[in-house]
Amino acid sequence: MAQDQIIKLAILAVGGQGGGVLTNWIVDLAEQNGWVAQSTAVAGVAQRTGATIYYVEMAPQREKRPIFSLAPSVGDVDILIAAELMEVGRAIQRGFVSPNRTCLVGSSHRLHAVSEKINPGDGRAKDQVIFDAAHKSAQTVLLHNYDRLAIQNGSYISASLFGALAASKTLPFTPAQFEAILEQSGRAAARSIAAFNAALKAEPLSAPELAQQTAPTAKAKGPQKLMAKWDALQQRIAQLPNESQELARAGLKKCVEFQDVTYGDAYLTTVEQFAQRIPDDRPDILTELAKHLANAMAYDDLIRVADLKTRRQRLSRIESEVQLQSADGLKLTEYFHPRAEEICGLMPPRLGRWFEDSPSRFAWLDRRVNKGRRIRSNGFWGFSTLYMLGGLKWWRKHTLRDQIERSHRKAWLEEVDRHLANNPDLALELIKCRRLIKGYSDTHHRSLSKFARIFENLHLVSLLPDAAEWVRRWRDAALMDENGDALDGAIKTVGVTLLASETNPDDYDANS
Repeated sequence: MAQDQIIKLAILAVGGQGGGVLTNWIVDLAEQNGWVAQSTAVAGVAQRTGATIYYVEMAPQREKRPIFSLAPSVGDVDILIAAELMEVGRAIQRGFVSPNRTCLVGSSHRLHAVSEKINPGDGRAKDQVIFDAAHKSAQTVLLHNYDRLAIQNGSYISASLFGALAASKTLPFTPAQFEAILEQSGRAAARSIAAFNAALKAEPLSAPELAQQTAPTAKAKGPQKLMAKWDALQQRIAQLPNESQELARAGLKKCVEFQDVTYGDAYLTTVEQFAQRIPDDRPDILTELAKHLANAMAYDDLIRVADLKTRRQRLSRIESEVQLQSADGLKLTEYFHPRAEEICGLMPPRLGRWFEDSPSRFAWLDRRVNKGRRIRSNGFWGFSTLYMLGGLKWWRKHTLRDQIERSHRKAWLEEVDRHLANNPDLALELIKCRRLIKGYSDTHHRSLSKFARIFENLHLVSLLPDAAEWVRRWRDAALMDENGDALDGAIKTVGVTLLASETNPDDYDANS
């Protein structure tokens, strides 16, 4: 038998996506229609939560059975199916995709790898890079959010990928023959067929459609009095520069959701005040301010964490992800480990300071609260506890944590404002430094310390012509590791550079 009569198909899937089920369907499809087939599976890397390469070779029935390979080879795959966008990239990187022969079928949704999640900054890989590489590397490309199609039809992505394979017309079988295989899959057959047909009819995504893959946004609703205030805030956003309106609108929504309409008014007032002082030729500064100010005002505290964990949207998302059926039982366990700092933050300022100012009192409190807790949020008492804690938004403005956040935010904005007129580039970099602060508990403490180190050493570079570049380098260094060792090294570099420039002033190069 000639080599080109064997169809070679590789499937890259993450654990739990049904890659093995899809492989079995493809083998059954071939064998029940007069072909011979063989499948193998090679376990992948743990960083991709059990990514596995499934490999299928099939050929028409002949007198002599062909000898099939056990694993895909570089440049020797006819059909590549990837159950997630970064698996598409991994297939391309491994050389399984060829521009002169490979049909690439992939889901455009994302499951972030461990290496993406642990990055202190934005460690996510760029979807557009994978999209462009796919169209350059493959002969035919079918990219669509097949995971969403499966969920919408109550099935798994294996069924929708099976439909995408049928839509590619790369196998010598009709859609009816594909569907006949699914009819044998038991009680889930109807849902699998529904997902199969949805994928069969789906059009491949274009680049703009890939960029717009976002969940639908909910519209604001509430009492008429509050909606009137909300509409008034929306009208004020329309008076801002066009370049800043989108992020200002998102920031306003975040602040109102975090607290209330009055809090959103305070956010928008601050944005408007800076809009009057920012040079007209620098709309990027106001855009960044609108983004990072909202994140600064919507900080993570116990109230916010409890509120997020008891929202109906969260429960609906979990039910959708696990594909909960009416007869199934769902048990949710929330893991809490509050420190004494978080408890003091919920107290009135004077009481919270009273504990924090005394090491003995603070240690006494920490011994009683700094314990891991498991709360069953699907039970009455667990959910009620979290729900009542999440409902303390009205109390937040009376807490020590809110006082600390307001003071910290005020100092940050004053430093930005001080450099706005003379060095707008430096002001912009100081605004962007706010992205260093994130998370909750220990994560928040570590990120806040890195932010503080930059501002404590700002006097070293604020008068230099390349001050903005130095701050950018410090921020990038702070995002490189968890403890800030790279940041400490970058700050020391400034000291060495300035010492050298004092010794030989003519040697200092602002671009070095």
